[in-house]
Amino acid sequence: MAEAVRHDKTARQLRLLSDALDSGRLGPVKRLVNTLSPAEIGNLLESLPHGKRVVVWGLVDPEDDGEVLVHVGDEVRESLLADMDPDEIVAAVEDLDIDDLADLVEDLPDTVIDEVLKSMDRDNRERLEQVLSYPEDTAGRLMNPDVVTVRADTTVDVVLRYLRLRGELPEHTDYLYVVSRRHQYLGRIGLAQLLTHEAGTPINQLVDSEQTAFDVDESAAEVARQFSDHDWLSAPVVDDNHVLLGRITVDDVVDIIREQAEHQALSAAGLDEDEDLFSPARRAFRRRLVWLGINLGTAFIAAGVIGRFEAAIEEIVALAILMPIVAGMGGNAGTQVLALMIRGLALGQIGGSNVEILLRKELGVALINGLVLGVGLGLIVLLWFRDPMLSLVIGTALTINLLTAAAGGVLVPLTLKRLGFDPALAGGVVLTTLTDVMGFLGFLGLATLILLR
Repeated sequence: MAEAVRHDKTARQLRLLSDALDSGRLGPVKRLVNTLSPAEIGNLLESLPHGKRVVVWGLVDPEDDGEVLVHVGDEVRESLLADMDPDEIVAAVEDLDIDDLADLVEDLPDTVIDEVLKSMDRDNRERLEQVLSYPEDTAGRLMNPDVVTVRADTTVDVVLRYLRLRGELPEHTDYLYVVSRRHQYLGRIGLAQLLTHEAGTPINQLVDSEQTAFDVDESAAEVARQFSDHDWLSAPVVDDNHVLLGRITVDDVVDIIREQAEHQALSAAGLDEDEDLFSPARRAFRRRLVWLGINLGTAFIAAGVIGRFEAAIEEIVALAILMPIVAGMGGNAGTQVLALMIRGLALGQIGGSNVEILLRKELGVALINGLVLGVGLGLIVLLWFRDPMLSLVIGTALTINLLTAAAGGVLVPLTLKRLGFDPALAGGVVLTTLTDVMGFLGFLGLATLILLR
């Protein structure tokens, strides 16, 4: 429900913007844009064609420019940066948090990067370099080094006086991190505990050591899973010596979860989640051509199977009419299993201990569906063509292909993952080829053996 409301709100905002832009009235556009959050502005910019996008981007409050750049895809960000002067870019990004700046800095022109680094003080420059030293999609790259730490051998009163002197806290600060003299992570202490305990209470009596810290090399997917499982707002990141390096906050994890969802949805069609909806046709053509070429190649495999049974098809025309049913049903069934498998793999729910059980379950479901649908399809074919043996052939072929689809839906993504390929990207085309080939082979092969004896 909340998602539908958000989509309706975006569509309404887009309609109002487009109407105002078409009328040439920029005042209402500017007022509307600057009532939105940076994330909402980013979403609207991605919804506009290039010409209108440039106009709206020019009306965004310069103080929000950096945050908006963080919330758009790579291609859209590239187009926005291309319309900005170096000084504007430096001004836009210099106040960003270190983790957000790390996401942007590699997309900036080299000359701008130099200016950004010069505008930073030594501590922040070293923090940025530290974050950039870690691989993408790891906890180290996601973390913000700006953390508030306290020592275990102090008291509540000392910590509160320190916080008042500090003046402000980093965003999403729900816990302070307790460290040793060597800056090793010992645990955390909630702000609520500090406010509700006596001033002389030792910090070491309040330390919560149950939350484990993320290793700096932990994958972003695992970080997102842990946040989801434990409902964390933040979590510490440590190195191999358990030295506290920074923290990851929930706003970054939400971005990860959204990117994972978009990746799974778009990769199945061979698309990139960072592709601009309104990118030039030439660029979109080049990207999609490769994927369509692969599909064309696999289609020839299925066509080759059909060609082997050309004589049977010429003799029994009904085979040409009915064979797409078997292949199509297998493809749909396989897609269902594949979607469950990709989700399970992404959530870490599938491993060597339960694959066999899952395979048996899916084969059981496929067998039941095959028998039920096979009987139904057989009766329809019997009424249509008045041929009992043809009904038997197509019912049996459908059951065989649904079993193939179930086995492929489980084993194909597991095999691709083991070989180092992305199951979300390659699983669909491999499984579709498998079900097409087995559908045509099973139906036409059985027809040749039974009907053309």
